[in-house]
Amino acid sequence: MTVLRIAVILAAGFALAGCGADGEPVQPTASVGVGVGSSGTHVGGGIGFRRGGFGLYLGV
Repeated sequence: MTVLRIAVILAAGFALAGCGADGEPVQPTASVGVGVGSSGTHVGGGIGFRRGGFGLYLGV
């Protein structure tokens, strides 16, 4: 599977969970961070959601 195909499948899953088609709507969470250190700067971020005892978070 290519990375693009996996990204599309994950986006479709988030869209389905977010619209409430399978029950209560799930509010996604997002975060972005910038770090500065002795080796330079770096940028990271991620998106995720939590429902009951299950949580999923994808970050870069």
